[in-house]
Amino acid sequence: MKLCILDTKSANLNSVVQAIKRLGIDPVITADINTLNQADKLILPGVGTALAVMSGINDGNLYDFILNTKKPLLGICLGMQVLGAASAEVPLNSGLKEIETLKIVPEKVKKLHGDNIILPHMGWNTVTHTDHPLFAGIKQNAYFYFVHSFAMDVGDYTIGTCEYGVRFTAALCRDNFMGVQFHPEKSGSVGAKLLNNFINL
Repeated sequence: MKLCILDTKSANLNSVVQAIKRLGIDPVITADINTLNQADKLILPGVGTALAVMSGINDGNLYDFILNTKKPLLGICLGMQVLGAASAEVPLNSGLKEIETLKIVPEKVKKLHGDNIILPHMGWNTVTHTDHPLFAGIKQNAYFYFVHSFAMDVGDYTIGTCEYGVRFTAALCRDNFMGVQFHPEKSGSVGAKLLNNFINL
């Protein structure tokens, strides 16, 4: 099993790397297309801002590779959000209303809102999910760890939902592309189970 973590130059990847190593796999962090083409599985992480992740994807010539890959790919947090059509997470005073993302799924990412919520949404929250293999052996309303202020609308490709002010997509899947808004690498044994499910798909 060769697992590659796409290097978008925008994330501290150590927690993801260590979580994968605990499952017996030594992941490779790379933006090299030849190396990525040899991978069995791909992880697209994201920490920071949507613009930073997209800049890393574009600057690293990863855009076409991601859109055309047939390999199982798991986006984590921002890595899931950029699988959407656009994100409202724009730089202050930029004059932009949203930035375009990968358009793999048609839903947009919007700022979380609701009565008396505190942003970012940080901490443990429950996820309700479908019977997708990514959630095999994971009970309904299991707790996962979240850190985010923006979230994707619920849509046709949603396979897991969470509620914080509003109901939002906690997990998605379209063909070989999967994503989770939470951080499985910080979600204890249930997060490890989900990562292991992805590896074994």
